[in-house]
Amino acid sequence: MDGKQMNLAELSIEKRAITYFGIALIILGGVFCYFQLGQLEDPEFSVKTAAITTTYPGASAEQVELEVTDQLETKLQEMAELKNIYSNSRPGLSIIKVDIKSNYWSERLPQVWDVLRKKVADVEPTLPPGAGKPKIGDDFGYVFGFLLAVSSDGYSYAELEKYVKDMRKELSVVKGVARVDFWGVQEKRIYLDVSSARLVQLNLTPAQLIDTLQSQNMVVDAGQVDYQTQRLRVSPTGAFQTPEDIGDVAITSVVNGKEEIIRIRDLAAVNVGYVDPPSHMLRHNGREAIALALAPAAGENVVEVGKRIDARIHELLADLPVGINVERISWQSDQVSESIRAFMVSLIEAVAIVLALLALTMGVRPGIIIGISGLVFPILGTFIVMSIIGIDLHRISLGALIIAMGMMVDNAIVVTDGIMVRIARGMDRKQAAIEAASGPSIPLLCATVVACMAFFPIFASTYDTGEYAGSLFTVVAISLLLSWLFCQTVAPILCMAMLPGPKQGEAETDPYQGTLYRSFRNLLSWTIRHRILFLACMVGLLLMSVAGFKWVPKLYFPDSSRLQVMIDYWAPEGTRIQQTSENLQRIEEFVKNHDATASQSAFIGKGPPRFYLPVSAEDPYTSYAQIIVNTKSLDGVNRLVADTDAWVKENVPEAMVRVRKYAVGAFDDWKIEARFSGPANADPDTLRRLAEEGAAILRETPLAKEVRVNWRERVQSLSPQYNQERARWAGVSRDDVARVMKRASDGIVVGQYREGDDLIPIVARNVESERQVAASTLDELQVTAKLSTNAIPVSQVIDGVEIPWEDPIIWRWDRRRAATVQCSPNNATAPTLRNAVLEKFEAIELPPGYRLDWDGEYWSAKQSQEALAPGIVPAVVVMLFILVALFNGFRPMLLCIGVIPFVMIGITGGLLLTQTPFGFIALLGAMSLSGMMIKNVVVLLDEVNVNLAKGATPYHAIVEAAVSRLSPVVNAAGTTVLGVLPMLQDVFWVALAVTIFFGLIVGTLLTMVMVPTLYALLYRVPAE
Repeated sequence: MDGKQMNLAELSIEKRAITYFGIALIILGGVFCYFQLGQLEDPEFSVKTAAITTTYPGASAEQVELEVTDQLETKLQEMAELKNIYSNSRPGLSIIKVDIKSNYWSERLPQVWDVLRKKVADVEPTLPPGAGKPKIGDDFGYVFGFLLAVSSDGYSYAELEKYVKDMRKELSVVKGVARVDFWGVQEKRIYLDVSSARLVQLNLTPAQLIDTLQSQNMVVDAGQVDYQTQRLRVSPTGAFQTPEDIGDVAITSVVNGKEEIIRIRDLAAVNVGYVDPPSHMLRHNGREAIALALAPAAGENVVEVGKRIDARIHELLADLPVGINVERISWQSDQVSESIRAFMVSLIEAVAIVLALLALTMGVRPGIIIGISGLVFPILGTFIVMSIIGIDLHRISLGALIIAMGMMVDNAIVVTDGIMVRIARGMDRKQAAIEAASGPSIPLLCATVVACMAFFPIFASTYDTGEYAGSLFTVVAISLLLSWLFCQTVAPILCMAMLPGPKQGEAETDPYQGTLYRSFRNLLSWTIRHRILFLACMVGLLLMSVAGFKWVPKLYFPDSSRLQVMIDYWAPEGTRIQQTSENLQRIEEFVKNHDATASQSAFIGKGPPRFYLPVSAEDPYTSYAQIIVNTKSLDGVNRLVADTDAWVKENVPEAMVRVRKYAVGAFDDWKIEARFSGPANADPDTLRRLAEEGAAILRETPLAKEVRVNWRERVQSLSPQYNQERARWAGVSRDDVARVMKRASDGIVVGQYREGDDLIPIVARNVESERQVAASTLDELQVTAKLSTNAIPVSQVIDGVEIPWEDPIIWRWDRRRAATVQCSPNNATAPTLRNAVLEKFEAIELPPGYRLDWDGEYWSAKQSQEALAPGIVPAVVVMLFILVALFNGFRPMLLCIGVIPFVMIGITGGLLLTQTPFGFIALLGAMSLSGMMIKNVVVLLDEVNVNLAKGATPYHAIVEAAVSRLSPVVNAAGTTVLGVLPMLQDVFWVALAVTIFFGLIVGTLLTMVMVPTLYALLYRVPAE
């Protein structure tokens, strides 16, 4: 802008009242909005997975697969939104999980789940008789951020359950709480322990018992009758009022030729209890417990919700009796508060470091000006915009502010430095402020937009990492654009008010004639004169860095800094849950006595509720348990993991135990997964053979641990050989045999008892002495035909009992049977382990129709990187267009783009020196470096053009432009490099900090030395 046309700097100076009012609004609004922003540990991202669970009692794993799982998968395959479908079929149970395509984010998922429900509903009528109604869990990603354990000392389980249910009612009405679920509550049962001998003695059949109980407690409709002016409902009595009433139920039978009334208590003991065996169990610090899982409502400030829950629990504790203990397992508000506090400390430290550096290199007053206009105001303005568009404070948004900080101050440094130089030369303050701000305004704006676009591919990514880290681009773009706005409006006014005037004789002194600047001129003169040699050396260093990058460790996402440890326990498949629970106590005892342990919770039978978004719960297995350990410090996490891992290897040889830290971002339960799949009904033996070959390869390498195949070990089953001919003569059906065998162990449901709003199953089973030997006496059980009271031994209708081996689980992936080899890296990263075994895996000979696919961290990283491609194209197009339009030429664009690859020299060197893994977070740092580089090159080339326009020779235009830009570029680089130092303390951001630290040091050299040299080469500028 020139002539009489008003520009931003001139407008802000001429309309100072408006500018001051705007400044006041920014300060007040920024502070207010900061305290109104939602606070989270990590950004919310949708878990695009749903689970369909269907029971099919009595069916084998293969029958479940072919008759239930396959039918549902075939229909679900019609969904256009489907990304992957995978399932595991077990005896009596089908679990299907569907992953939705990544471009369906949270706002579109409800419609997708509606489509899924319709597809499942279409299949329901075609499922085999006996199959249950499919249950759809589309809240798979629901996060219960507040997890409580309620245990008792001296109270019965029923009393504990009552107190927990009362607490649930109270906590569910706390403001900001969306949902409260139980975990560990056992299902009630009323057991009739029946003696088989007594049934025979009293000439009764199980069918008589069942029919009597079912009819006795049914809700019956006796209609209504008219009486005078009223219509009265008829309600016969006789329903069970107490469990003891069940024992009074009468059954008629003929005993010794006489018809008699027999009470159920005469032939069975009535016991009120809980399902046996339990489906899952919870212990907290060694005591039996029930968990309460609370989920905050969407959009709520988690910290405030946590305070309200804390306050209500404190009130409830006053009414609970001594001996009822309420303790935390995981508390999201504490995690968030600590995370936000740590980030704010890092941000304040970074701001302080930047201000100190600026004060040291440019003076106290310029440092204050740059700090206010280039840091404080953009950050406060960013808080306002974040509040308006709904971005919360979390790991990514606060990290984005730290990343952008160096680029934010760059604009203010350029303007402030320009004003200082002009005032030092004697120019009028107002004119100096307007000229220094408006002159580079368009190049600075273009460079700012280019720097923003470097982060656009993350925002445009359709993968989970894009949803997780997408706010990075938004926050960086907001802060950088605001920094440009304030450098054009606030910085000139502050400079006019605060910068000192020129000292006596200073106006005649050239500020660029000091020793440092003369040495820099000599360096540029040498590199331009020996441009081919210098550039060849730089290319050589680049090639060395590219070659050396293969030695840099790779890591998709780093571990979390949560003060928690997961311990997964896998007993051999088929282990009773009671045995799993008993064996787990040894590990619990060790963990309890470790000095790093604060508390522990053992979830037996299945994984805990999802209380941390990146980690999903394990499916139900009687052989599985997980211990969640809270530690006292982050150092304690490392010590506990190392000590426990070593202890279980020596003391728990019968099970596979995984001791792990939590991770952040897109978390993979198993970092290494090699999946062998075959045709739809591939031979299980072939799949197992292939998987075992892969497992053997992994067991041979010291880089792998916790190797397993997801089909687990084959198990034995009891298979009575039903003889149709003899059974038909005896009038005994397969169902009769099955029911008598089930009654001999778990029991059969014979009715229901109403207790308030609960329907409690009444289960008839054999007495305990008979149940304990049921496995070895199946053929001795007495079976009765439906139309007879005469019992015969089961051995008369079977040809013995065989004990075959069978697959307990059949896994499928995209409708193909698939066996997956899984393991964890051992003192190595997942890419290092995979690369070490890749050749051997690919050498495994696969039968026709079979294939090998890599899943786990490799596949997640590959997808996230490929998902950046849709955003890279528009980002590059916009960046190149801006560069071409700004300079009206192609060679400046080539200069800007050509120097970017050379930052690899610093990145590779820094990562190798510190042995920091390169992953998704380090990639963000590399992308930010490209923006910083281009921004500095743009401003430098603009200064070259200004010098050429003033009549300077091309050589002097290049050298003097570099000299005049030396202080702003070095200061901007210094503020960024030192500003990321606090991030070295954060395990999540350390890779980004190392990348920027070393990359920008080299990048500054490239900008100030290589760009002028390359310019001289492209434009054929002779040395002078």
